[in-house]
Amino acid sequence: MPNIKSAKKSVKTNSKKSETNTVYTTKVKNSIKKIENAVKENDKETANTELKKAYSNIDKATSKGLIKQNACDRLKKRLNKKVKEIK
Repeated sequence: MPNIKSAKKSVKTNSKKSETNTVYTTKVKNSIKKIENAVKENDKETANTELKKAYSNIDKATSKGLIKQNACDRLKKRLNKKVKEIK
């Protein structure tokens, strides 16, 4: 346990930030899983709707600094490619 006042405060803020960060990262992961399931089922409509949601979740995580910009672009490109391959 920290003894200095500023260290105690940083422990509190770090725990709050990590909670919010996990919320955004799980949203991204869950949206990706939903798209992949829709692709497996060849359901183009749900894949397109989930793609839009995934784009917004990925962009939010990027704006928070959880995902770098190049990784964001790469994720979106790969997801878009998967959705377009559905017949």
